[in-house]
Amino acid sequence: MKVVYLEDVPGSGRPGDVKDVRDGYARNYLFPRRLAAPATPSYMQQAQKRARLADKHQSELDSQARGLAAKIEGVKVTIAARVGEQGRLYGSVTASDIAEALAQQLGQEIDRHLIRLAEPIKEPGELAVTVHLTRNVEATVQVAVVPES
Repeated sequence: MKVVYLEDVPGSGRPGDVKDVRDGYARNYLFPRRLAAPATPSYMQQAQKRARLADKHQSELDSQARGLAAKIEGVKVTIAARVGEQGRLYGSVTASDIAEALAQQLGQEIDRHLIRLAEPIKEPGELAVTVHLTRNVEATVQVAVVPES
């Protein structure tokens, strides 16, 4: 079934996209949640308007995020953690810890969900961590985990 996306559906489509999807997915998921509609000319026009508005909004978000990315890029954050005799941390350093340290250093709140950390840091050392500010803007921060003295 051909559908036109009215809203952003991660991994599936953006507003204005026209795609072929399975009938059950369209009827049971997309249509009831008003994420997509059948690909008729009227819905296509409506989706194109939404897509233009979404693009404009995204460009505004990107311009704001670029300013923050310029501040973040190249910043080195040091986090002190307790280390055992084996050289491993007692706990771990998580995205929340990094966001908190980054906020203290920059003086601006950073949401922990924006920090892309594959798994919590369990050993001391340096690591480059990506901060995903928007769909199109990312920044890299250097995180140094040092033993607590």
